[in-house]
Order: sequence, then C-alpha cells, then structure tokens
Amino acid sequence: MNITNDIRYIGVNDHEIDLFEGMYIVPEGMAYNSYVILDEKIAVMDSVDAKFGEEWLKNLEAALNGRTPDYLIVQHMEPDHSANITVFMEKYPAAKMVASVKAFQILAQFYGTDYADRRIVVKEKDTLELGTHTLQFVGAPFVHWPEVIMTYDQKDKVLFSADAFGKFGALDSEEDDWACEARRYYFGIVGKYGAQVQAVLKKTAALDIAVICPLHGPVLSENLSYYLDLYNTWSAYGTETEGVVICYTSVYGHTKEAAELLAAELEAAGCPKVAVNDLARCDMAEAVEDAFRYGRIVLATTTYNAGMFPFMETFIHALTERNFQNRLVGMIENGSWALQAEKAMRAALEGCKNLTYTDTTVQIKSALNDDSRAQIKALAAELMK
Repeated sequence: MNITNDIRYIGVNDHEIDLFEGMYIVPEGMAYNSYVILDEKIAVMDSVDAKFGEEWLKNLEAALNGRTPDYLIVQHMEPDHSANITVFMEKYPAAKMVASVKAFQILAQFYGTDYADRRIVVKEKDTLELGTHTLQFVGAPFVHWPEVIMTYDQKDKVLFSADAFGKFGALDSEEDDWACEARRYYFGIVGKYGAQVQAVLKKTAALDIAVICPLHGPVLSENLSYYLDLYNTWSAYGTETEGVVICYTSVYGHTKEAAELLAAELEAAGCPKVAVNDLARCDMAEAVEDAFRYGRIVLATTTYNAGMFPFMETFIHALTERNFQNRLVGMIENGSWALQAEKAMRAALEGCKNLTYTDTTVQIKSALNDDSRAQIKALAAELMK
C-alpha cells in the first residue's frame, strides 16, 4: 500500500489473536502497522509482533526493491511493535536504530542489548534528514508508555502517531465503524493518560497534518478533524454522546428488572440514547467505553458481603484507574436485610473528580414494589433534566 509517493505500508494483519494484551476481545483481529520512507536514506518505522517477523521482512524487502535501510525508528517499545528489532538489526548490520533514551533502556530489558554502537538518541524537536524528507520528533511520554515518541514527516505532512489514533481490528476485517473500536481501544489502553494526550494534542496542533499513520488500525487521511476532535473529547473526559448508560449486576433478576424499568422510563421520556450493560455477561471493556462515552451513568447492584457485587467492584475499579470524572451518577441498590451497596460504590468512587450524584437513590428491598418503582420514575426525571 502506498501512503504517499515515498511512504509504503509494510505492516501485517493478525487473525490468530483472541485477546489483545491478554484481556481485550478482538473478534476482528489486529493490525500491527509498520511503514518505510524511501528517500536518499531509508527509514523503517517500527516493527511488528514476534509471530509475523518473516511476513514483515518480506513486505519490507518488496518495498526496498533491492535497496538497504539506513534507520529503524522505534517509536514504542511494546512487544507487538518491537519484537523484531533484533531480527532487523541482524539482517541489516549497517542500519542504525533511532529512539528515545528511555526506549533504549527498555530495549535492553526486553532483548539484552541497547545497540550502544548503532544507536541515535532523539528527543523533542530533534530532526533527522533523509534527503527530501525531514523527520521531526515529538515527545509523547505516557501515550501510553514513557518512552514513546511520534514522528512528523515535514515533506509529506504525515504524522506517525505510535499507538495514538489506533483501534482494534485487522485492516482486512469487515468492521468499518472507526469510532466504535477506536473508543474501546482508547479507554481500555490509553484512558488513564488523558492529561498526557492533551499535551501531545497541543503539540500536534502546531503541525500541518495531512495523514495520520498509527501503529494499529487504518491510515487516516480524510476528515482528520473528526478524529482529532474525538481524541480531544476522550482525553478531556468530556461527553461524546448525549444519553445515559446503565450498568448493573443482578443475582436473581430483581436488580436487572429495575435497570430495565429505568431504561424504559428514560426512553419514554425521550432520552436520546440509553445503553444497558449486564456487567456479569457483557464485554467489560465495552461497558467501560460506554461509561466514558455518555455524560450520565447509573450503577445498579446488589449488596454482597456487606459491600457490592464483585462484577460491579471490578467495573468501578476499571473506571477509577482510568481517571473517571465529569459525570452525573445515579445509583440503584438492592439488599434483603442491609442496604450497603450505595455506600460501597460511593466509597470506591471517592477519588474521582467532578462527579455529581443524583438526589434520588433507588432502594430495593429484595424485589421491586410501589415505593421503589416510584423512586425509579424520580431517578429517570432527574437524569432527564
């Protein structure tokens, strides 16, 4: 695939993987992206996962057409992008590796060498001349590892964005909704580092970008403001979609009934979007994605061992470790002899910034009755204000 006249795509698709990073379901596979810039000097942008080294090198050789690369630019040391560095460096002994000082430290930890005699250490605003192409480096620490750099090609106005602007799914998959899987990817993997993403977005705002080449997902070359605006909303923990997400756990179906009744009340009142997640059965990463997508969330759970049900505890932990904030929160608690779930959920959310709680908390004693149904109506009305 030609990105520009001088830039080729040499990445691979992975349809063997079931869990990305050992936890994220990827039914459409994954893409490990790599690129090569062909100029007077040749720069290869990152490698790929260990299982695809042979395929990657064949793609590279086809793009080189008999030439030899001068540089391997390593933007990110996570093994799905760095696993073939040593193979490349052995195959091309005259090539130099270009990366941040932190990347070389991590390189030694993974692969037992830092290529002291073949390395070029770069930092913010450093440049590398290839001929007609000048590469400018953009520091992107903790987006989402500390060693990350991005690379801007001044000639073709291409931003090689490391893991930023990536998404789940192989490039030959049928999934065509970029935002859906990019959002799940962002909040699952990068979501904790909103402040760092905001800092990088400010840096890239000064660049004239025509194409974004991420390490996962498709190359982005049209309507870039759409992707940049989404990243700005996500990293600022803003509301992307008006609506309410209801996340619940239920043992014998009564809390589920309450969650579904609340959803029906909201829809009847004209709520633009209601998303409902059964935390024991849904993809937890999708529930996390919804929690950050919508501005209003309802947490519904049973009292369990004088606290909250384990799946709710796991879910709230997933939110807090990603800096959950700026939301209106409603709660539904159920208990047969001691209502403790609301107290436990509030305690778990204590460290979150800018959370506002509804005045109404629905209290169910074992099963719904007229009082708790009235509370659900009141909660729906508050959420619709």
